[in-house]
Amino acid sequence: MTSSASTATASPVRAQVRKLGLWMTVALVIGNMIGSGVFLLPASLAPFGWNAVFGWIITIAGALCLAHVLARLTAAADGPIGPAELVERSFGPVAGFLIGFSFWVSVWAGTATISIGAVSYAASFLPVLGEHPALSAAGVIWAVTLVNLMGTRSAGGFQVLTTVLKLTPLIVVAVLIFVVLGREGGAAIKPFAPETLSLSGINQAAAITLWAMVGFEAACAASGKIENPARNVPRATFLGALLCGVFYFIVCSGIALMLPADEVAKSNAPFELFVATFWSPGPAAFVALFAAISAVGAVNGWVLVQGEVPYEMAQRRLMPRWFGGTAKNGVPVRALIIASILASVLVLANSSRTMGGLFTFMALLTTAVTLWLYLACAVVALKRRIAVPAAVAGLLFGIWSLWGAGFEASGYSFLLMIAGLPVYWWARREGAGQETSGREREGEPIC
Repeated sequence: MTSSASTATASPVRAQVRKLGLWMTVALVIGNMIGSGVFLLPASLAPFGWNAVFGWIITIAGALCLAHVLARLTAAADGPIGPAELVERSFGPVAGFLIGFSFWVSVWAGTATISIGAVSYAASFLPVLGEHPALSAAGVIWAVTLVNLMGTRSAGGFQVLTTVLKLTPLIVVAVLIFVVLGREGGAAIKPFAPETLSLSGINQAAAITLWAMVGFEAACAASGKIENPARNVPRATFLGALLCGVFYFIVCSGIALMLPADEVAKSNAPFELFVATFWSPGPAAFVALFAAISAVGAVNGWVLVQGEVPYEMAQRRLMPRWFGGTAKNGVPVRALIIASILASVLVLANSSRTMGGLFTFMALLTTAVTLWLYLACAVVALKRRIAVPAAVAGLLFGIWSLWGAGFEASGYSFLLMIAGLPVYWWARREGAGQETSGREREGEPIC
């Protein structure tokens, strides 16, 4: 297995590239988490009522446990390390590849899902985008890919800008919630009816809400591009997850409990609907604009990671070395472009679905694929006896969430994970060929 140090020396160009500091890393985590998910979830959660509120509480607690586990594992490493390498060091290259490949699939699938959400909100003030949503979503993917091809600092600067902008609708809705509660009191909230709560309802709601929390592992996945990763990655991971979780709970619960469930369920822009109802249509249009910007910012963060994951795996011979090629600015161009092509194909192949139907299915699928990474990291922490209480809680939460995602999404996620085995076989053959060539050059007999 190639160590982190040897990985760094294998790519001197990247060693000279300016890296992301703490606040850019926090922006990367928040930017990857706050995308189209939180802005579209109220529509999916409206039928669950108070079940969704309890689902959020469980999801946020579980995600924070998993974020703490990832942060501790990263801090304990001897250098930059990605999620796949964490698993490989404990369970061998096959396990490391399967988890790394499934994570890569979840990233470009997430890119496709979030681009659809961006178009959904943008179409409220640019209707032409809604006429051809698949093409518009593919256009978003490639526009952001071009930004990332310009270099890490360009992508990082864009991430900071979009993170500041994307917090605006969350802050506006949060403030508006407190204003309405201050004016109307408890009458603004649907009455709590204990008989409507059910374990299955909370489980299903939690599986849906987890989509909005996916992305806190971004700093760990891109640790090779971050200054002082042993310090900055753990801090950014936990801080980003905590801030997002608090905002999510307030705004999503407020929208779900303060508006009629049938109206929220039918809306393609629940945040815009909330602001229009309790304020006015003018500010609501701006909220829709900022929500679209938020989704584009999330696409940016996921595109950055979707190039980094196969690059990091190629350095350790878990993927063919072709994926490890970089441009002069250190960007893994080949891996980045291949992932964007796959995300675009995924969007275009499902162009016949409705916007809401496509988003819901893709969100559950992406979440289920990502859960395999979370489960594996929790098991690694248990084996290494790092953050054991959080690892146990995270493991139970991950299994529970897979069950809540349903058999179809969880089954597809497993099939997508093992579908990468031919790529692993290609990488292994390539590595064996390199070793054979090395022995021939040294005059050694080939056994």
